[in-house]
Amino acid sequence: MTLRQLSPSIDTHAHVFHRGLALSDSRRYTPTYDADTSDYLAQLDRHGVARGVLIQPSFLGTDNSYLLGALAQHPERLRGVVVLDPRQDHDLEKLNAQGVRGIRLNLIGVTPPDLDSRVWRALEKRMGELGWHLEVQARGRQWDELTDSLTRWSSSVVIDHLGLPARNDFQARKTVATLAALEHVWVKVSAPYRSEVPERALAELLDTTGPARMLFGSDWPFTGHETNCSTSALTAWARKQLGEATFTATLPANAQRLLQWK
Repeated sequence: MTLRQLSPSIDTHAHVFHRGLALSDSRRYTPTYDADTSDYLAQLDRHGVARGVLIQPSFLGTDNSYLLGALAQHPERLRGVVVLDPRQDHDLEKLNAQGVRGIRLNLIGVTPPDLDSRVWRALEKRMGELGWHLEVQARGRQWDELTDSLTRWSSSVVIDHLGLPARNDFQARKTVATLAALEHVWVKVSAPYRSEVPERALAELLDTTGPARMLFGSDWPFTGHETNCSTSALTAWARKQLGEATFTATLPANAQRLLQWK
């Protein structure tokens, strides 16, 4: 199937890996199966999706080589978001040419870094020059700790998985909504199974900001939730919550703009 035969939709959150890859010592999850690039492209084809964004899995740490290999094989169809150590020197221009468009910050189970530190602000400046975004996965009180830094962040920020809203954590949901109202902040409508009240949180965000900076991500292959999730069900959920017109027109246009896709 060619890109011309597919819808303009873009899946902005997926992971690829196989069991032979070196794993991070600090991982919280260890895969027991392969989810390679060909499997993911088959998923896209099966659902008529034109393009996808590969997110570096946290269990692979800062070794982005498998993700970069996938981008090299399918440059017209895939973009990437990598995990980098800000204390090290990185050739961001080379990564940009390879199809990377952002840096992931997964804070689940860890203390948020000081985004106002010298190394992070230096990285921020370079990200802004390239049009990259900072993708943040956080929950609960972490959002309050990050608010000031993310408000001042000069490149785009993507809030992952609706901010992982909890049922009774009204303050965190309010903080996420406040951030989402900022012109440089985007929200990923993805992984409702990782949150307690995804429908309520999404409704609150739509009331606050509308869909102009929202993105859809399948979160394939649903790490840790493989047995009770499917791309079809998650797509249907997002369509229902957002409405057909928003899902099929607004979200793909948003993703094209953020990911610099023509």
